[in-house]
Order: sequence, then C-alpha cells, then structure tokens
Amino acid sequence: MTSRIDNNSPADAEDSGRPRAAALTPRRRTVVKAAAATAALAAPLAAAGTARATDGPAFAHGVASGDPLPDGVLLWTRVTPTPDAVPGSGKGPDVRVGWEVAEDKGFTRVVSRGTTTATAASDHTVKADVRGLRQATTYYYRFSVEGGSTVRSPVGRTRTAPAHDAAAPGVRFGVVSCANWEAGYFSSYRHLAARTELDAVLHLGDYLYEYASGGYASTRGLVREHRPRHEIVTLADYRERHGVHKTDPDALAMHATHPVIAIWDDHEFANDTWSGGAENHQPETEGPWAARVAAAKQAYFEWMPVRPSTEGTVYRRLRFGKLADLHLLDLRSFRSQQAKPGSGAVDSPERTIAGRAQLDWLKAGLASSDAAWKLVGTSVMISPVAFGSLPAHLLAPLAKLLGLPKEGLAVNTDQWDGYTHDRKELIGHLRDKGVKNTVFLTGDIHMAWANDVPVTAATYPSSPSAATEFVVTSVTSDNVDDYLKVAPHTLSLVGVAAVKAANRHVKWLDMDSHGYGVLDVTAERSQMDYYVVSDRKDPKATSSWARSYRTLSGTQKVERVREPVR
Repeated sequence: MTSRIDNNSPADAEDSGRPRAAALTPRRRTVVKAAAATAALAAPLAAAGTARATDGPAFAHGVASGDPLPDGVLLWTRVTPTPDAVPGSGKGPDVRVGWEVAEDKGFTRVVSRGTTTATAASDHTVKADVRGLRQATTYYYRFSVEGGSTVRSPVGRTRTAPAHDAAAPGVRFGVVSCANWEAGYFSSYRHLAARTELDAVLHLGDYLYEYASGGYASTRGLVREHRPRHEIVTLADYRERHGVHKTDPDALAMHATHPVIAIWDDHEFANDTWSGGAENHQPETEGPWAARVAAAKQAYFEWMPVRPSTEGTVYRRLRFGKLADLHLLDLRSFRSQQAKPGSGAVDSPERTIAGRAQLDWLKAGLASSDAAWKLVGTSVMISPVAFGSLPAHLLAPLAKLLGLPKEGLAVNTDQWDGYTHDRKELIGHLRDKGVKNTVFLTGDIHMAWANDVPVTAATYPSSPSAATEFVVTSVTSDNVDDYLKVAPHTLSLVGVAAVKAANRHVKWLDMDSHGYGVLDVTAERSQMDYYVVSDRKDPKATSSWARSYRTLSGTQKVERVREPVR
C-alpha cells in the first residue's frame, strides 16, 4: 500500500541500492539444516500474539520494521478488521490505518505521521516507508485504527542507519536463519530481542517452511503443527503460513524491538527452488511453477518488512556509514537448475547461481565501495566443501543435510559448489580488483562455520584467501544430532574432524547446535559471536556463548577470539 506522509521535513533519501532492471525466477536444496524480551515491548506483544478480533479491528500480528536507511525505515503491521478476516481468507472491509513515529515511548515528541489503507487485496497488511528521520537514531512507532474508539497496535522500536558518509564507530547485527515452526520454539529471536544494542537483525532465509505438517522434521513428535496442515501452494496458503509465524511471541518481540533485514532462501517457496521449478514442486498435481512462485513472492512482500520490488527480487544494498556496505543476494530467482552431484556440469559457464545482472551488480558494488567492510548476505555457503572418508553411520545424515549422495561426494550442488564458474568469477574479481575486507554472511546449512574463502582450495593455505565467511546455524531446523537422534557433540565430532581435515580453510564447524550469531563490526575487525540455545523444544530455553571468530582488517582470514564482544 502507498502511505501518505505528513512530515515537517520530508527529505528525499537515496534508495537502498536495488538494481532497476532484472528478470525474475526462483530455487534451493535440503541441507542441515534467556531473559524475557524487552519488558516494555514483550508484554503487550505476547498478548497481541494470541489476540482475536472481537467486533472491531485488532492488531493480532504485531508490528515490524526493516531496511533502515540514514533518513528512514520501513514500518509494517497487519490489521484484522473483523473476526472472519484471518490471513489468507480474502475477507474483511477496507480499513484506514494511521501510523506515527516518535522520539519517545510515550509519543510526546511525534516527528512523523501518516495514513494508509489495509485491504483484502494485500491481506490487510500495510507498510509505511517513512523518510525525513535523523540518522543513527532510535525511534518508536505505532499504528492505529479510528472507529467508535481508537484501537492502537503494540509499540515498536526501530533505528535508522548512520549517514552514508559518517565515520560510524561500530555496527552490530543479530544474524539468524532456518526457523522450522514444527521443530521447536524461536527462542533465538527472544534472546536477540533482549539485546537492545543491536542496530538490526539480519535474517538470511528460510523464515518459514512450505511442507505439510510432519513433512520435514525428523524428530519424534512435533512441537507444534503447521497451519495450514497441508503443503502450502496457493496465495491463501502462503498468507496463512506467514500469519501463523507472526503470532509466535518470540518473533513478535524480535520484530518489535529491531529492524529486520531479510532475504529469502528456498523454503519461502519450495525445497531446492531454482528459476524454473523446485525439487518439492510437482506441476502435475500442484499446478504451474510460475503461479506458485508468484503467490509465494506476493505473500512474502505483503508479510515481511522488506521494501516491495517491482523486479520481484530481494537483492539490494544497504549502507551503514563509511564502515560497512551490506550487499544482499537473491540466490533463488535467477539460478540454473541444480546439477546432479558428481556431474561435470557444476563447472559449466552456462550455469549460474546469481544470474548475469545480479553478479555484475555485486561485482560493481564491491569494487566501487569505499566502505571499510563489504558484507555480503548470501543464503547458501560460498566456501568449497569436500569430504574425506567418513564412516557409513555419519555419511548418511550428512548426505541428507548437505544434499550429497550416500556414497559420498565432494560437492553440494545447491551451494556455490554447484555453480563453480560464478564463484570463480566473483573470487577472481575480488583478487584482481584488490577488494579487501569482504565478509560473506550465510545461513541455510543448519550448522555453524567459520571459514576462509580461498582463491584455490586445493592448494590452500599456500594460495591466498580472498574473503572470509561466517555461517550461522539454524534457529530450530534439524541438524546432524537431530537426524541421528543422539546427544549433541558425540558422533558428529568424527564428521567435524573429517571435514576440517579435507578442507583446511574451514577453521571451525559445529554440526549440532541451534542458535544465532551476533556480528560486531569496527574499522579494525569484524567479529562473529556464536550463541546456542539450551533446547529448541523448550519455550523458555536459555542462551549461552559458544565461540567467537574475527577477521582483522586487511587479512582476509578468520581467527579465533576467546571471548565475545561485550
């Protein structure tokens, strides 16, 4: 929806760096996949998560913000105008929605306000792209519906980015991926909500899963069931599934406390999405792929705090002063179909994971950036992974999680390993143009990794590293110990040792934990602190620090740090 803004100084801001022309398409693969949140926000949000509309409008799905700019931020909510206007129903009247942004929680210093309309055509979701705000500033926002009495949403908290030319002293992101509703509770979101020092939360994909109830989790017994219970295929299905995720109290708290910067992976569509289909899509029973992906994208842009894209993609660029440029990739919409493991097709220059336009956009952005750090949000791992000999009982679950045949193979063809020409071109570009301090931030694989990204893996460390990569594990989605149904950090340790022995650029690997990362960036270094939750099935799970790795400026290598950033 287009929102009308009433603002004393509506400055025009630069856009978010999204390219203006690009074709569209999608794909992915199956892979391995503490304190209450801020007291002032979490309590009303918990109530909102279970609220049902009575006779009048209600804000039953919380509030959210995203894609912060130096002078603005995108605000989001959904209104339930009548009890029957549930997500995906197509029911309910148009509702005029007001919004306001203030410098204080009590809204005594309102700096911007406006109105928009929630309609069934957008599933009664609304967005306000607010501009004219001050850079690097915390704001509070809320929505309202006028009627017999004013109905107000919970209060959200957000923050703008530093000015493009500002010498920002630091920036800090929460980093998450892979949240399977049925496999556990989203405690990682709650712990990130409690960290009010974060500038934003980066969600690297698999925000939700498309499967029917019981169709993905390998554990005995589901923690909670999907809605709808069947596999989601239609627009109504995707809307309903998104709506359910926006009732989780931990998700509500995270979204209300921090701006979220999100990209998609495959499960926002279907497993192993590529531009022309997906492994988990059967046209003969589920209809044309083009219709399914259009429905999934429409629901995503309706329900996520991401700026709508006329190109139907999520690749874009955000800047955090002269400290960091954040390049966000869409590795589903433009990629070629995955090759079979072991096929020489993985090296073909005719195959792509990013698409020509996106790869050129990324290369140009990296080469021209004057930021101290070039952060790249990529939904799948760019570091190469080969496997030495593994015992059969470990090879089978790793094969399932990493998309490998059970007899073993050196490549996971859903990752950049399956599109080596694109990777070689990008890594060669970093080397040839002298681009320093590139850090890839990755999800998807349901494991935590800290890697150097070698120019030539076979000769590393004799050959140089061109970049580094921090991979965060899953919020809840199954990893190795879940598939094996054993205690964590027991049998998987054999696999960890084998992977590190065959891949000398892999400095650390955790195959079993669930959790999140906190990335802290200064001019001197980028450091990822890895946190794990005590039990994904416990709604009150605690969080603890596991490991930390950093990249010092100019080194293109990761090194272990003995304590997290405080």
